[in-house]
Amino acid sequence: MGGVEVIHRVEEPPKRSTWQKLKGRLKETFFPDDPFRQFKNQPLKHRLILGAQYFFPILQWGPEYSFRLFKSDVISGLTIASLAIPQGISYAKLANLPPIVGLYSSFVPPLVYAVLGSSRDLAVGPVSIASLILGSMLRQEVSPSDDPNLFLQLAFSSTFFAGLFQASLGIFRLGFIIDFLSRATLVGFMAGAAIIVSLQQLKSLLGITHFTQQMGLVPVLSSVFHRTNEWSWQTILMGVCFLVFLLFTRHIGIRRPKLFWISAGAPLLSVILSTLLVFAFKADKHGISVIGKLQEGLNPPSWNMLRFHGAHLGLVIKTGIVTGIISLTEGIAVGRTFAALKNYQVDGNKEMMAIGIMNVVGSSTSCYVTTGAFSRSAVNHNAGCKTAVSNIVMAVTVMVTLLFLMPLFQYTPNVILGAIIVTAVVGLIDIPAAYSIWKVDKFDFIVLLCAFFGVTFISVQNGLAIAVGISIFKVLLQITRPKTMMLGNIPGTGIYRDLDHYKEAITTPGFLILSIEAPVNFVNTTYLKERISRWIEEYEAEEEQTKKQSELRFVVLDMSAISAIDTSGVSFFKDLRMTLEKKGVELVLVNPLGEVLEKLQRAEETKDIVKSDSLFLTVGEAVSALSSTIKFQVPTDHV
Repeated sequence: MGGVEVIHRVEEPPKRSTWQKLKGRLKETFFPDDPFRQFKNQPLKHRLILGAQYFFPILQWGPEYSFRLFKSDVISGLTIASLAIPQGISYAKLANLPPIVGLYSSFVPPLVYAVLGSSRDLAVGPVSIASLILGSMLRQEVSPSDDPNLFLQLAFSSTFFAGLFQASLGIFRLGFIIDFLSRATLVGFMAGAAIIVSLQQLKSLLGITHFTQQMGLVPVLSSVFHRTNEWSWQTILMGVCFLVFLLFTRHIGIRRPKLFWISAGAPLLSVILSTLLVFAFKADKHGISVIGKLQEGLNPPSWNMLRFHGAHLGLVIKTGIVTGIISLTEGIAVGRTFAALKNYQVDGNKEMMAIGIMNVVGSSTSCYVTTGAFSRSAVNHNAGCKTAVSNIVMAVTVMVTLLFLMPLFQYTPNVILGAIIVTAVVGLIDIPAAYSIWKVDKFDFIVLLCAFFGVTFISVQNGLAIAVGISIFKVLLQITRPKTMMLGNIPGTGIYRDLDHYKEAITTPGFLILSIEAPVNFVNTTYLKERISRWIEEYEAEEEQTKKQSELRFVVLDMSAISAIDTSGVSFFKDLRMTLEKKGVELVLVNPLGEVLEKLQRAEETKDIVKSDSLFLTVGEAVSALSSTIKFQVPTDHV
């Protein structure tokens, strides 16, 4: 390399007060999106308007709403209502609640979300997974058939705590908590839950009267095959016919998105046709069970049914938190998915507050846990919705149903509700995603399998807990056993890369160049000491074996990937320097980040480490500056 090479020294970071550091850290942790930037340099009146628009997004797009947008929202609202009505009834039964509660939950929550939500495409209502978790967790202590009133009270109370937890995450900007549900965990959990939900529908699809209360695969199949005397051929025939019809229409909707209305309207059409068949042939007298009479009228208040004391308080809090996390994860994921398709932003913290407040209000109006459902949101998106008014149209349609159409559902067979649920949850089994995870990360695939088999063979909440626990263990393993690598020079350049990754890279005589890719703190300093000592021993053994006259003189640490350091990390560098000095080896630091360098400089016992002649901006500059002090000849390619 011709010319005089310039050595760039590491600059000392600017001084900041403790308050400035704390303020910066809190801002990056809780306000990475800087939601208050729009309020800066604005007059008070304008700030009040912006504040109202921030908390009530409807005030932002409402003044610009037009009849053209309304026409699109009416069409999409009516379309998702045709899906929401049968799904609401079905999911309520999945949660072991009266069917009417499913319709109540499709009326009030969408109205609340239309005012507070920031997504244009999210269609709100009950969802299969949250319904399954709510019903299974509460049923562990209270029987929905023996004490239905208590079970209903616990369901509303769990919904209240779910909403309170969700809103708190948004208010205190703690949304990173739901990030502990990794993609692998969710894929495995959803698939396992879909299997369990589908197997639970065998009670309706086969016409079994006495069915197990347990959720595991083995108890369910055991109950099915030990109750063959209760199977009803009429129920099986009707169930198979409508299940094939629903799966076929779903297939059409997937293959031809423009024909979404076929799959969207199929559940309601199935309800209408099956109800007419049962009524015309009096099939309810011949072994086909029906819903029965449903209460007419709008949501009655239920605030007096909320239980904040008693023996079941712990159960409802636990159920609320679990269902709250799952429903929140699904709702935000769905909202962001469709927002990306239409190129607009969804504020995660506002969504948490909107969904949380929606569930708190719902718990006082006879609703159970609701969120943004993927199937309904997909239909809403494909139907051409423009704003959250589509949720209002859906809610009004459900209101009309509650007021005037309830008698029509009296002869609706339960087998149809089971077929609708199976059709809805089968899409949760994402085999391509599982295969992709297998190809990319085998450990993530193990997490996926743990979630799947845990949900399938143990229980929904325990399967989820196992998968989350393994995911956290993986993160802790990466922190406690950070990746360290030996760097070598790529000939003809000043670039240094991982020797295992770049086969053409070669070591530099007299230098052991290492890179640490993790924060250095109390959980990994012991491991790093042992690992670096092993690197040194391996280097010395190799040099002795090859009989090269290149005694180790410098250990160069590339600190570019060390984002943080604590007091244990400071002591680690001190101990490492002392250990190397005893061997006659000098420690050289390359590109320590501002916070790391600042802490090293402030610690008195490490002043010898951060001398200007042992700090460099790049590995290449460190080798160039220090190689002249080594007596043996360094190849020109390395300079």
